[in-house]
Amino acid sequence: MKIALVQQKYLGSKEKTIVRTCQFIQKAVKDGAELVCLGELHQNEYFCQSENTAFFDLANEYEKDVEFWSKVAKQHRVILLVSLFEKRSAGLYHNSALVFEKDGSIAGKYRKMHIPDDPCFYEKFYFTPGDLGFEPINTSLGKLGVLICWDQWYPEAARLMALKGAQILIYPTAIGWFDEDDSEEKQRQLEAWLSVQKGHAIANGLYVVAINRIGFEKDLSGVACGIRFWGNSFVFGPQGEELFRAGSENELCEVVELDLKRIEKVRQCWPFLRDRRIEYFDELSKRFID
Repeated sequence: MKIALVQQKYLGSKEKTIVRTCQFIQKAVKDGAELVCLGELHQNEYFCQSENTAFFDLANEYEKDVEFWSKVAKQHRVILLVSLFEKRSAGLYHNSALVFEKDGSIAGKYRKMHIPDDPCFYEKFYFTPGDLGFEPINTSLGKLGVLICWDQWYPEAARLMALKGAQILIYPTAIGWFDEDDSEEKQRQLEAWLSVQKGHAIANGLYVVAINRIGFEKDLSGVACGIRFWGNSFVFGPQGEELFRAGSENELCEVVELDLKRIEKVRQCWPFLRDRRIEYFDELSKRFID
């Protein structure tokens, strides 16, 4: 399977950003990509830096957005993963990812399950937690375990996707640094982000892909100081081997070839799923064990 990662920045308007995204998709297909993956909420600025009801209007064109990206997938005969601000009903919104098949049909949808509420990442104000569970999306290329950003810190989410047959974990992401942090703290944060996801690849014996945005984005409300998104989109193999890793400054569209047969070979040597003591895991459903 040839998978393309599109690492890009917000260009100041939805229209300009989408034009650039479509250029990247066209390049990816020309380079042989069969699956193209975009970053989290890639059409717009990362609006969750502050709590502002005006930003809910960004979800008003959700249905049109779905129709648009469906046509893009069909036009290029490619499987396409997009991340959208879903308006489900009045006052009910999700941070969602959709996968389109090569004919433009919707192969599946995932609604972000873990919703952060941290300084400059005020997502609980905007997004209702997902209710579709951790279900891999079946495509003509294989089973995709689609998760979103904050989900990447939770081994339970990765494990459940793996147990249900996912061959690749894919995380559309928007994460970055605050300029006021020193260089050592920034490096610790980046390495933690990379390491936890490499652990998912190793513990589950599958591929892990993250697509992060780049560029500095100031909070449009003027409340927060802004986020410098750190890029570093990557692909890790079933033993945690680094197959690709981008830098922190440049837009790119990288096509990486994955050998899905390698999953079984690695799991035969490292049979972690075989040796799980599931009869002792009941307490994992508790918030904390006092």
